[in-house]
Parts: sequence; C-alpha cells; structure tokens
Amino acid sequence: MKRYLCSLFCLAISLTLLSGCNSDQSVETTDWKPTKYETVNNLDGVTMIVKEGTVSSTGLTVIFENNSNKQCVYGEDFWLEKKIKGRWYQVPVALDGNYGFSSIGYDLASSDVKEWTADWDWLYGSLDTGEYRILKDILDFRKAGDYDKYHLTAEFTID
Repeated sequence: MKRYLCSLFCLAISLTLLSGCNSDQSVETTDWKPTKYETVNNLDGVTMIVKEGTVSSTGLTVIFENNSNKQCVYGEDFWLEKKIKGRWYQVPVALDGNYGFSSIGYDLASSDVKEWTADWDWLYGSLDTGEYRILKDILDFRKAGDYDKYHLTAEFTID
C-alpha cells in the first residue's frame, strides 16, 4: 500500500512539474523581443485600421483617417508585432544585414482619408498563423523641425 501511495505521489509531483512547462508557451518568445511601444494610438482624431479583405501572410492595406485639425505625415517604414500569451513581441526581421525604407512623407491633411499598402515578404517573410499588429510612426507636423511623433497600430489575424 505504501508503495502504491508513493508511486501516486511521485506521479502527481511529475504532472505538476510538467504543467509548469506550459505547452502553450511558444518557442518564439525566447528569441523575440518584447515591444518597445507601450503607448500607441494616442493621436486624438487620427486612426489607422486594416482595410477589410486585404490581409494576407505577406501584406495588407491600412486606411488612415484624420478627423482632427492637425496636419499629419507618415512614411514607408513599419514594424510588425505578434501577440503571444497576451503580450506584444517584435517579429524578427528575416533579412541578413542592413535594410531601409524609402524616405518619403505622405501628407494626411485634416479630414483626409488615405490608403497605404504594406508588403513585408521581403523583410519578414510569410507570417505564421496568429494575432499581429502593424505599427507605423505618424507626425503631427506644424512646420519644418516642429512636430510630435506618435505611433499608430492596426491589429489583424493570420489564419
């Protein structure tokens, strides 16, 4: 009887320890860095959403809407982040070496709506299934050298 109870006790301890290994924990999080953007979508009256029907594993289209009296400017640069266990992590770049974006400023005037398309196959490759967000900088532009930088995000899912 003691041997049976001891075996049962050892089995219970083993199961408890194995549950701590949480099979839901993705291997990705050991190599991925947590987001450095805690404050996002805080430019009053300016939004970025994913255009319905445009999401693929290699790109999407977003819609910017400026319902403020601010003059805004955005560029070609963007970042992708993946939600893992309720936290955002930076998707690692698939390229070896340096990379860059065209240095261009797109105007988003007051009461303006614009679309912008991202193709990330060259930078991130094809995304696996999961919850993601695209992150873009946008400037509240007043004049040369006088602006505030904000970060807009739009969430999407890859099935």
